Amino acid sequence: MDFDLLVKERFSVRKFSDREIAPELVEKILTAAQLAPTAHNIQSFRILVLNSEEARQKAALCTPYHFDAPLIMLICYDKNVAPTLAQNDLNFGLIDACIVTTHMMLQATDLGLGSTWVGYFDQSKTCDLFALPDHIIPAAFLPLGYPASSAHPAELHYIRKPLCEIATYL
Repeated sequence: MDFDLLVKERFSVRKFSDREIAPELVEKILTAAQLAPTAHNIQSFRILVLNSEEARQKAALCTPYHFDAPLIMLICYDKNVAPTLAQNDLNFGLIDACIVTTHMMLQATDLGLGSTWVGYFDQSKTCDLFALPDHIIPAAFLPLGYPASSAHPAELHYIRKPLCEIATYL
């Protein structure tokens, strides 16, 4: 897909069909994550592929925004592996996880799939239910699947600020 069209057509899908995602498509999405740029290319991100019914039910206990997707990815980062900027103690793990999640969303759209970035979840419950070690920090859930025929962008999706409000030339 043409990149301009890809970024214009992508929207947060909140209603999925029950059609399964072929393993080779899942692999392409994971490869897009693998190829994403990360601080010093350390690749501190970790991805849990929640494709079993049991795993998706656990996700539903962590966030109401799972949308009954046939597949959910839990994107995390290893805070012990991600570099930290000494000047302000900024750990790049969350930034890396955000970049990775964006790559995954764009790849999914290119494959005809929908996704929604979910940042609203109970972090403590997520760590407990998925038995995450203390150094693995959950950053986002990413429900994935084929959009239902009734799926459509939210009204606010089309409201974009003018470039002059978001960009300053110096």
